Amino acid sequence: MKRTLGLLLVALHAPLASAVYRCVDEQGHTLFGDVPPAACVKVPIYEVSKSGMVLRRIDPTPTPQQVELQREERERHEKEARAAAEQRRKDLALLNTYGSATEFDMARDRNIEPVNGRIRAAEERLKELEQREAQVKKQMVGWTDPGGKDGKSAEPPAWLVEDLERTRGEKKSLQEAIGRYRKEVEDLRARYDNDKKRWIALKAAGGSAAPEAAPQSEPVKAAPARRRAGY
Repeated sequence: MKRTLGLLLVALHAPLASAVYRCVDEQGHTLFGDVPPAACVKVPIYEVSKSGMVLRRIDPTPTPQQVELQREERERHEKEARAAAEQRRKDLALLNTYGSATEFDMARDRNIEPVNGRIRAAEERLKELEQREAQVKKQMVGWTDPGGKDGKSAEPPAWLVEDLERTRGEKKSLQEAIGRYRKEVEDLRARYDNDKKRWIALKAAGGSAAPEAAPQSEPVKAAPARRRAGY
């Protein structure tokens, strides 16, 4: 029994014992050896049997630079795969949200109208502030004009100065808010225009395939609830 087991182990190790190593070095020379040739440390080495059958491949140990490049390449592929999956999700949402190209225009107008309402309210308030500023300036002239009370110039009262500063501060905030609102309208128009073009391209491709395109924003259908102007 022991003799049979010993012969079996010898038979199993026989291919390895008779194997040789083969590689093509960096100069293109094919080398053989009972051990991996030292000249092939930077290239793949193949362990082959005497009959020439490849038993296994031994890849060279990568350098730190190669390890870093491999890591970057792997991360790039993973990032591209995530982006492609996200694009497919957005495309599906776009197809499920809209039934015709006209619906994009309707949804766009519904979402823009509340923003335009805030712009109109802010502009009306801005006119009131401009009128108030003119009134305060007129009042201040009476205090600083040498030809005024007793023919002497006087400093305007603190409450009047504070009123002017407060009015000007509110004007500035409103002007900044109006700028943001107008930018929001531009962004909404561009967003719906891009989504509409993407939807048309998807429909032309059969409604399910995803032709190459720049990433799209999430489709929006319902307009937000109307709210009072704020800044």
